[in-house]
Amino acid sequence: MTRHEERAVSALVVLNLLLQVFDGVATWLGVGLGFGEGNPLVHQAMTTIGTGPALWAFKLQASACILLVWTLRHRSRLAAPALAFTAALYAACSVGPWSAVLAPHFLTLAS
Repeated sequence: MTRHEERAVSALVVLNLLLQVFDGVATWLGVGLGFGEGNPLVHQAMTTIGTGPALWAFKLQASACILLVWTLRHRSRLAAPALAFTAALYAACSVGPWSAVLAPHFLTLAS
C-alpha cells in the first residue's frame, strides 16, 4: 500500500468514526424529541435496555468493525472501497435524514 493509499484509508477510518458519533448524537436527540428510530434492531434494543445503552452498544460495535477493517487493510484491497461504501451509506441513511428532521427544530430554537 502506497503512502497516498494509506492516508486515504486513514482518512476514511476517521470519517467513518465521526459518522458514528454523529449518528449516535443525532439519534439520541431525535429520539428525545419524539422521533422514531428507523433501524428495527436498534429500536428493539432501545425498548429493551434503554436508548443510551443501546446506542453505546451499537456505536461501539460499529466502531470496532471499522477499526477491524483498518487493521486488515494490508491483507485486502477491499478495505478502502468498504470504508467508502460505509461512509456513503451513513451519509445517505443517517446524516441526510437526521439533518432534515433536526435542522428545522434547532433553527426554530435559534431564532
